Amino acid sequence: MYLPPSLPERAELPFDDERYVFEPKIDGQRLLLSLENGTVRLYSRYGRDVTGLYPELSRVPVRDGSDLVLDGEVAMLEPDTGFPRYEDLQIRFRLRKELDIREASVRRPVHYFVFDVLRYRGRDLRSLPLAERKAILAEALDDNGVFNRLAFVRGGGRDVFESIRRIGLEGMVAKRADRPYVAGRTGDWLAIPNYRFANLRISGYRKDPFGWLVERDGEAEGVLDRNIPAAYRQAFQGIAKELATGEDRNFVYVKPAIEARVRYVRRTKAGRLWEPEFLGFVV
Repeated sequence: MYLPPSLPERAELPFDDERYVFEPKIDGQRLLLSLENGTVRLYSRYGRDVTGLYPELSRVPVRDGSDLVLDGEVAMLEPDTGFPRYEDLQIRFRLRKELDIREASVRRPVHYFVFDVLRYRGRDLRSLPLAERKAILAEALDDNGVFNRLAFVRGGGRDVFESIRRIGLEGMVAKRADRPYVAGRTGDWLAIPNYRFANLRISGYRKDPFGWLVERDGEAEGVLDRNIPAAYRQAFQGIAKELATGEDRNFVYVKPAIEARVRYVRRTKAGRLWEPEFLGFVV
């Protein structure tokens, strides 16, 4: 049974508020799990059936064996740090051969971080406040190393975010404890990213779609193509010809004379910035 998920809106700063619970934001993919008459079905955020991708989630540790629908995030943890790594999950998600999937599920199983229960014992729980659904989830589901109930804190968002910032997790989600579960974006859930910041030099630009090549100390950092206002792009293009050093089919290369301020949430395994956002030129 697929139920459309509730989605967070983005917020910029952490806060304290007793009306909210605060959870770490897991660097993975949204996953809804349905257990009905002993059969497990897994669904992506958009309702795609992905049951065959994660056979290690076929045994749900429900204490009384009742039917239920869970909401959470599936992730792969780095063996050395225990932190989620989205790139590794992408590799797993792209597997299609059943033998490859079975081997991967044994060699390095995914982890399912459960933060909500939408149905239990034949009852639709979505009209209940989140605090009540959390209490039912704690009674219904055991942790077993693969299934993990996601930890949360009531009220103290700033302290939670500081812990997240200190250890380097992706961010935090704030949820109204007194609200029902509503599909889509309502403002009841807020995602607060743990941004890092950097000053990078522009060493070229991609022609189509437009994006700046950025570097630090001569090392490539990736392509900056998010949140670039038209006025900044036009200002850059106005002096790009004077700075140009070469060109190929896809890129124009320039002297790294212009510095940009960027923010980002994480780096790839190769050390590149993941989806950096432009904040302005450094003058």
